[in-house]
Amino acid sequence: MDFTSLLFPLLILVLFIPIFLSGRRQRRQMQEMQSLQSSLEPGDVVMTTSGLRGTVVDASYEETIDIEIADGIVTTWVRAAVREKVNPPADDTTGATGTDEPVVVDAEPVADADTATGTKADTGVDTAKADTPSLQKDDSTNGSTRG
Repeated sequence: MDFTSLLFPLLILVLFIPIFLSGRRQRRQMQEMQSLQSSLEPGDVVMTTSGLRGTVVDASYEETIDIEIADGIVTTWVRAAVREKVNPPADDTTGATGTDEPVVVDAEPVADADTATGTKADTGVDTAKADTPSLQKDDSTNGSTRG
């Protein structure tokens, strides 16, 4: 038997193996996505395929779910539009015990001559603006933060 007579079957086999493996991987990802979409419950924070993040408020329908995207704004989405569950960030305002008591951090004042004038000290923080609220973080009900 000549090597050239085996070349065509080997070439077909070499091309078929990657196609077979990628098909299995796609099928597994589809099953995982379908199980995620069918396991949605009220209170889950989800991200849609369009990048919208919200909290599931009603998942009683078979084909659709209701997602709260802002306080009091509820929209209806097809379950297939949910891409992933999002773990809400840890709430920095609760104590280690899990109660709703705010965490108090003791900060020692910086003894520097520039702090009375409101200029930047060695820390690089403008003390004149220290009393204004930060616009960098906006906590919302859907577990997302802006920053």
